[in-house]
Amino acid sequence: MDVLKRFSQTLRMRLAVFTVFLFNGAVFLSWAARMPTLAAQVGANEATLGLALLGSSIGLAITAPFAARLCATVGARRLIVIGAIVTVLAAPALSLAGSPLHLGLNLFVLGGCGAALDVGMNVAAVAASRALDRPLMPQFHAGFSVGGLVGSLGAAGASAAGWGLRTHLVVVAVIGALAMAAVVRSVPGATGETAAERAGDRSVVRRPLLWLLAGITVLSAIAEGASADWSTLFFVRERGLTEAVAAAAYAGFSITMVIARLVGEPVQRRLGPYRLLGAGALVASAGIGLTVLVEAPAAGFAGFALAGLGLAFCFPVVMDLAGDAGKRADGTGGEREIGLVTTVAYTGFLIGPPAMGAIAHASSLSVALGVIALVVALIVPTVWLADKARARELSRPEAGSARP
Repeated sequence: MDVLKRFSQTLRMRLAVFTVFLFNGAVFLSWAARMPTLAAQVGANEATLGLALLGSSIGLAITAPFAARLCATVGARRLIVIGAIVTVLAAPALSLAGSPLHLGLNLFVLGGCGAALDVGMNVAAVAASRALDRPLMPQFHAGFSVGGLVGSLGAAGASAAGWGLRTHLVVVAVIGALAMAAVVRSVPGATGETAAERAGDRSVVRRPLLWLLAGITVLSAIAEGASADWSTLFFVRERGLTEAVAAAAYAGFSITMVIARLVGEPVQRRLGPYRLLGAGALVASAGIGLTVLVEAPAAGFAGFALAGLGLAFCFPVVMDLAGDAGKRADGTGGEREIGLVTTVAYTGFLIGPPAMGAIAHASSLSVALGVIALVVALIVPTVWLADKARARELSRPEAGSARP
């Protein structure tokens, strides 16, 4: 009976954390995939839409440090509850926006909610992985991709069925609230790291390895944000597709990302984390390039699918590496390292939308996506530098992780 009870608790914990990731991805893509509708609703062009999207990124960047401190005080579970409640209220309010400024303010609130959910769910994922003594981060991050797939397909279906934005987002909010209410009690509340255990650690901001890992996530975030926010608009305006059909491009991106993350653990063991990151970046850059250079919509869809495959490992593998960089001999530590990398990663979401909007306004969305392909290619040398920094830390055990 004890074995069965333990198995049931373990299963509920994994499902709960996975569901939080899924909820976050589904709500985000539900509105992001309706970007053409939102742009028309507020009368925005590429430049003003990019500035409005900046509101979400600013909300993420400003809220993240406070969310990390709040998480240390109230625990991951309570932080997730706070973020989820505000999210299900703020998402339907997007349908009330009447100007780019109003849209930007609403997205600022949603960005802050996203930061709370991101910090909370990653801390909960660390706690679950350690409690179960398994490297589960790729599978948990697959939950976000599954959510993105569900959200984008739901958006495509809602658009094809003629649903208004308000009806669509209200339905999303209700379903999301019910799902979170069903699992939140099984989400780990804390990581178990105490203030005494943190006191002797080397300052995370003085470790080049962590900044290089954060740089990888920034470059990846720029590409992921561009794919989420601009893919539908690209296929509508540059390839002449309907919104319902164009939304399927991000669905392909999400499908390949889900598959890659679900099989990520054995692939990472075979290739090693750094080779996996470099190879993935090359695949993603080539995929985005294919979308830009070949006008056939099928080629564009295939390109986004390749981009999803290549970018799939960036966040979970980097989070694993960041946690490993702070892991102590007794198995604790790493939360602050993950917190730093997560917070810096938001810079990518801060830079990406307005930069792409400005480039698209000055030239075209095709040129802007071409720049994104070059940005993704920069991950390759950054990975090489991170691997070298890790080697230097391992040669000085007292300066880095206690893990051999």
